[in-house]
Amino acid sequence: MGPTRSAEAPLFLIGFMASGKTTVGRIVAARVGWRFHDLDQLICDAAGRSVARIFADEGEAGFRRRESEALRVAARLNRAVIATGGGAACSDPNMALMLASGRVIALSVTAEEAVRRAGPDSGRPLLVGAAAPTSVGVAAPPDPRAVAAALQAAREPFYARAHDRVDTTGKSPEEVAGVVLGLIDADLP
Repeated sequence: MGPTRSAEAPLFLIGFMASGKTTVGRIVAARVGWRFHDLDQLICDAAGRSVARIFADEGEAGFRRRESEALRVAARLNRAVIATGGGAACSDPNMALMLASGRVIALSVTAEEAVRRAGPDSGRPLLVGAAAPTSVGVAAPPDPRAVAAALQAAREPFYARAHDRVDTTGKSPEEVAGVVLGLIDADLP
């Protein structure tokens, strides 16, 4: 963390869906005695609706507006670990805010592992994707791995801007939390 940021500035965990941000975030927060916040839950609490319902009612643009608002609130917190949604870091203003407000650690995972972790019926609005037309004109169900790989490739340039990166593939949440704690240890008050 740079010298201008407080040692109590928030820790943001960013990364692709199912990379372990929420699970690892809870473990890290408990170990350092900080509060844990899931950005998607903050959005749902403020909206009084689920992420899926917000997407259905307001589209992705409406959800992203709500996400940016929640992120501005979270960036002012001290002694907090914030697990963001997979797309929260994928706008220049959001990423700049996180980088300036606290420590940003990207958790990475392969697209295949993300789909496996999320499960076949994850209900994640962006993973479901649009059905692909077939040669006979009937829409085929989306291929979650292909949707995940394309979405992950588009988001990677944003994730690459994090202060640090931790690969979660093949690691337990406790192992990943240990690596994150090692990265932030020198910054803790």
